[in-house]
Amino acid sequence: MGTSDAGDAAAAAAAAAKYKGIRRRKWGKWVSEIRVPGTPDRLWLGSYATPQAAAVAHDVAYYCLRGNSSPQNLNFPAVVPAGARIGMSPRSVQKAASDAGLGVDARLLDSMKRNGTPMYSGDVRPEKAPGGNAAGEFLDISVDDYL
Repeated sequence: MGTSDAGDAAAAAAAAAKYKGIRRRKWGKWVSEIRVPGTPDRLWLGSYATPQAAAVAHDVAYYCLRGNSSPQNLNFPAVVPAGARIGMSPRSVQKAASDAGLGVDARLLDSMKRNGTPMYSGDVRPEKAPGGNAAGEFLDISVDDYL
């Protein structure tokens, strides 16, 4: 394991500890899932390029499933998307959370593209980007496509 691998692992651990309900896959994607209250079932919320997007997806699902009785369990307690409602079905919660996470990903990746910030660090780079090249080509998408 090289120093860049150790640095990436430390950064991933810090981000995972900073946000609730997320984890990083070994290939670099951030994922989020949540337990459905009163059942042993987990609700898959999606895979994201950034930890912030995965955290927002978790927040939306948490709010929809449990309400705001415990805002300390949210990553961003002041920000709950308009589409998030208490009492939604698990499938609707999954869609709302995924849409919110993808919207955040789109905005953050667009911001990184405009600022020239590298999307990937160290060896955590996908083999081939979908529809793009291995050099980290960005997709031109609109946030409105996901909201």
